[in-house]
Amino acid sequence: MRFDNQISRIAALKDDHPGNLALQSFDADYFASLTEAEQGRLMNCLNSGIENPDSEMGCYACQPSDYDAFRPFFAKVLARYHKVDEDARHVNEWSLEGIEGLPSGGVLDLAALGLPALSMRVRVGRNLTDFPLPGAMSRDDRVRLEGKMMEAFSILIADPDYGGAYHSLTPGNPHEIDDAAYQALVADHVMFKDMSNDRYLAAAGIAADWPYGRGCYVSEDRGFIIWVGEEDHLRIMCMEKGSVLNRVFDRLKTALDKVSKIDGLSFASSLDYGVVTSCPTNLGTGMRASVHIKIPNLTADGTDAKAKEICRPLGLSVRGVGGEHTPIGADGTVDISPSARFCITEAEIIAVLYKGLSLLKTHEAEAS
Repeated sequence: MRFDNQISRIAALKDDHPGNLALQSFDADYFASLTEAEQGRLMNCLNSGIENPDSEMGCYACQPSDYDAFRPFFAKVLARYHKVDEDARHVNEWSLEGIEGLPSGGVLDLAALGLPALSMRVRVGRNLTDFPLPGAMSRDDRVRLEGKMMEAFSILIADPDYGGAYHSLTPGNPHEIDDAAYQALVADHVMFKDMSNDRYLAAAGIAADWPYGRGCYVSEDRGFIIWVGEEDHLRIMCMEKGSVLNRVFDRLKTALDKVSKIDGLSFASSLDYGVVTSCPTNLGTGMRASVHIKIPNLTADGTDAKAKEICRPLGLSVRGVGGEHTPIGADGTVDISPSARFCITEAEIIAVLYKGLSLLKTHEAEAS
């Protein structure tokens, strides 16, 4: 059988890596029921977790239809990671109306909680329906997708509400920037880092062909950014320093609606699973809403251990200021964001962040 070697590897790895959700969700009988072509597709999804058995998720979708086509596998993965039933269905909703525990009028003003102006960011992942997902794209696919998005960006650049410019990493692209300009954008947290150094993304095929097809659109005020060619085709985000969470949330929704209405762009989605993303951790909303906040009392030992202990029951994740697996700031600054993406609405994510920050501030004061 063509995939006997991979099946044997999965069986051998299962016992030693109980935290690898893809390996634990793999069913040899289900796999045997698939056609050889389908088996090849599913095995491609699993490759990152086989090559990196220390992965938590252990798989990436490679085609927009994978979650529906291989539902018996992905339903188990999603249930294990997101703590939902295998038949769970996702609903998308951006309206804050009806969510309990929010201020009257729906203005999520962190200043009213006694917090200073904070660095706020809300982003979503999106993929186009007419391309494979990044893990299965060829170099030509990546360059064609970038070209398609450059046409869309020309519309934003001509709009006075957006303006700005597109910065490409593709050799020979008319908007190609040099390494110094690229490193400056990375240092400013505007552009993503070199993906070829990430062993998980490399094994998944997502980092292949670096830097072809990669770049970012940046608005004139640098508050609206679209990454091209990272883990998903697009990472669309709004960012600003302020106190009203609604500002970045509402601006993102407005900008997302504008981008989605550009002729020729169609975002991949599933009737049951919502927004389709490469990684099952982001499926559903594809959204991450975060703030950078100083909590020196809770990080007095130089770690984020106490903050994580407090934030976990609140449904919040704690990261370093440079993202996942980076250290906290010397002044106790950490990145706080709701951990849920699936079977939660976009509005609920921003509400969880607001309510969680209120409780976190209380714990920080008590730790003084």
